[in-house]
Amino acid sequence: MRESLLALLAKEPAHGYELKQALEHTFGPAYPQPNIGQIYVTLGRLEKTGLIRGQDVSQSSRPNKRVYEITDAGREELAAWFEKPTEGPRVRDEFFLKLILAPGTGGADRLALINKQRRHYLNTMRGLSRLAAEGRDNRVSQLLIEGAMLHLQADLDWLERCQEELE
Repeated sequence: MRESLLALLAKEPAHGYELKQALEHTFGPAYPQPNIGQIYVTLGRLEKTGLIRGQDVSQSSRPNKRVYEITDAGREELAAWFEKPTEGPRVRDEFFLKLILAPGTGGADRLALINKQRRHYLNTMRGLSRLAAEGRDNRVSQLLIEGAMLHLQADLDWLERCQEELE
């Protein structure tokens, strides 16, 4: 969440609720709804480390609000985040560990594990399809859902391969 908040603050100063709304508006229903408490905790940490600075702004009919802006150090941190490649394929896959280590333990059958994982992926795809229908007007949300579905399809294909090889 910290990098997302830094990116939003790089565009313009904002307070916590504006940042929450910007995340919701930008990513739509495909992205988990941000928790306002977590946003404020993260803002506090970012401010403490000098990546942002906050200023209390008085309001006539409401309590003061704290508006945050990114610092030069925050811009450097954000640039480093953009520069760093995102982790790719996972070689240490928990499901694969289960699949390989299950035989001989009496704890699970490989085919049962594969079928359970397959059902999980298919249920996840159904949920993503529902989200896609909700967020039709949000292209960012659609791209995020499409990417997740493509990853799930690749995982389903991989499960087929595991089943073929390990039977």
